[in-house]
Amino acid sequence: MTETGGTWIVSDENAGASHAPLSSRLPWMIFAYCLPLIAFLAVGMLRAEDYVGRDNDDAMRLVQVRDLLAGQSWFDLTQTRLGLDGGTLMHWSRLIDLPIAALISLFEPIAGAERAEMIALAIWPFVLVIPLLAVMGLAGRRIGGPLCIHFCLGLTAIFVATSNRFLAGAIDHHNVQLVLVATMVAMVVDQRYRATNFAIAGAAAALAMAIGVETTPFVAAICLVVAVIWAWEGRVFAPAAIAFGAALAATVTAAFFLTVAPHLYGAVTCDSLSIAFYALSATGGVLLAAAATVASGLGRPARFAVLAANGVVIAGVLLGIAPECLRNPLSDLDPLLRALWLDRVIEARSFLFVAEQDPGSLGGFYAAGLLAVGLCLWRIWRGERTGLSLILLAVVLVNWGIALMQVRAAVFSNLLSILPISLLLVDLRSRTMQGGAGPFASVIYVLAVLVSVPAVWAVAGELAVNGVKEMAGGAANGQNSADRCYSSAAMADLRKIEPTLVVDPSNMGASILRFTEHRALSAPYHRNPQGMLAELRIGLAAPDESARMLKALGEPVLAFCADDPQTRMIVKKEPTGLYGRLAAGETPDFLEPLPVTAGTGVKLFRLKANILPQVAE
Repeated sequence: MTETGGTWIVSDENAGASHAPLSSRLPWMIFAYCLPLIAFLAVGMLRAEDYVGRDNDDAMRLVQVRDLLAGQSWFDLTQTRLGLDGGTLMHWSRLIDLPIAALISLFEPIAGAERAEMIALAIWPFVLVIPLLAVMGLAGRRIGGPLCIHFCLGLTAIFVATSNRFLAGAIDHHNVQLVLVATMVAMVVDQRYRATNFAIAGAAAALAMAIGVETTPFVAAICLVVAVIWAWEGRVFAPAAIAFGAALAATVTAAFFLTVAPHLYGAVTCDSLSIAFYALSATGGVLLAAAATVASGLGRPARFAVLAANGVVIAGVLLGIAPECLRNPLSDLDPLLRALWLDRVIEARSFLFVAEQDPGSLGGFYAAGLLAVGLCLWRIWRGERTGLSLILLAVVLVNWGIALMQVRAAVFSNLLSILPISLLLVDLRSRTMQGGAGPFASVIYVLAVLVSVPAVWAVAGELAVNGVKEMAGGAANGQNSADRCYSSAAMADLRKIEPTLVVDPSNMGASILRFTEHRALSAPYHRNPQGMLAELRIGLAAPDESARMLKALGEPVLAFCADDPQTRMIVKKEPTGLYGRLAAGETPDFLEPLPVTAGTGVKLFRLKANILPQVAE
C-alpha cells in the first residue's frame, strides 16, 4: 500500500486470500491466537479464590444484574440498598447487564443459581477476547498487510494476558469499551472508504457512549477524523460519511429510548447517556450525513466551511442544553470526600500524582503511548503514509492526553499504540531478514519488541524504583491484607444478623450488597456522596458525637476494618476519633461488640440498647 498526494492507493486487502498461506489468513490466525490466550486465562481462573473480579465494580455489576433478574424494572437503575434512605440511582447501562443476565438465565436451569453465575462470569470476558483480537488483527491487515496481522495479534494477546480487564469475573464495562474503541479504529483505517465499515464505526461510537460516557472524548475524536476526511476527500468519501453519520444518529437514538426511562427524557446528566449526549451525538451524526449528501460536490474550502458551520451548531446545542457538562461532573464533590476518597482512586489519578506517589508505574501507563505518538509524528514528518499516520496519531494522542489527567485512559492508549508500533516492527523485521543487515539490526528489532509492551515497562519501573527484593516480597505476600475484610468469610458474620443498615468503609460496600441482605451506607460511587460522607464523618468524629450520628441512622451495625486503606487515613487524620479509638483497641461505652470469626479483620458493633435513649437526647 502506498500513498500519493494525500490519496490512498490501495490493493484489495482480500485479494488472493483463498490462495494465501494459512499464516496470512486472518480468521485462522484469530483462532490460533485466541485458543492459547483463552486457555491461559482459564488456568488463571482455576487459581482464583473468587469467581467475581477483584474490582469493586465487578461485584456491583453482579448486584445490578441480580436485581434485574429478580424483577427490577429495566429502566430502574436504583440500587435500593446503597446509601441513605431512598437508595442510589446508578449511572451504569443496562446494555452490559443484559448479556450477563441472559447467560445466567441460560445456565441456571442446568447448574443452579450460584454455578450459573460462575459460568456466566467466566464466559463473558473470555467471549470478548475474540472480537478484540478480530478487530485488532483486521486493523493490522488494513494498515500493514499479513505480517502486521501477527504483530497486532501478538501484542494484543500480551495486552489481554497482562491486564485485568479480561480475567474471569471481570464484568464491568471497560472490556466492552476496549472492544468498541478498537472496532472504531479498525473501521476508520479502511483505506477503500467502504460505507459498511464506516457504518459499523458509527454504531460502535454510539454504543460506546451509551455504555459509558467516559469514552466521549475519543468518540468526538473519531467523529472529527471522519468529518475531516470527508471535507478533504469530497465525493469519494461521501457514502462512507453518510453511513457513519446515519449509523451514529440511529444507534444512539435506539440506545437512548431503549435504556432511558420516559420520565427522564428531559433530564440532563453528565455521567450517563441522557438528553445531553443524545442531542449532541444525534445532531452531529445527522449534520455530517446531510453535509455529505448535499455538499460533497463543493470545493475543498467550501466543504471545510460547511464542517465549521456544523461545529458551530453542535456547540450551540451543547451550550443550550447542557453547559454544565463542560465541567468535570466530580468537581463539586465535598473537599473531605475528594481528599479521603477521589484523590486515592487509582484510575482517577493524574500524571503528576503518579509521578510523585508511584513513579515506578509511569512507564506501564505512558511509555507505549508516547512511543506510538512519536512514531506517528516521525512518519508524518517524513511524508510516509501521512493520512494513515494522522489518523493513528489522533486516536492514540487523545487517549494519551486524557491519561495525563486521569490514568484510567492509559489502557486505551496502550491498546491503540499497538497499531503504529506494529508498523515499526514490520519495517524492522523486514530489515533483519535482508541479507547483510548485520546483528545490530536484530538487536534493535528485539529491543523494539520489548519496549512495545506496557507490562515490560511496568516490571522495569517497579524494579528500578523498589528493587528486586521488595518486589519479590510483595509478590510473596499475595493479596493486600485489607482484602480479607471484603471476603465472603467476613460477610458470613454479617449474614447472621437481621438485615439492617451497615456503616461500612466504602471498599466494603459492594461485598455487603453482594453477599448479604443488608443495606450498605457507603460504596465508592460518586452518586452516593451523602452516604460516603456520613461514614467518613462518623469515623472522624469524637466518640460521643459519632454515637449521635449513628443513632440518627436508626439502629445500624458498624463494620470496622483496621486494614482498610481509607480507614487507615481516617485514623491518621484524627487519632482521637471513633476509628482512632477502635484501631487502638478501645471500645467506647455506647458500642456492643458482636461475635466475629477470627482472622477476617472485621469487627462488628451495634449501639447498646441502654445507651440509645441517652444518645438520642
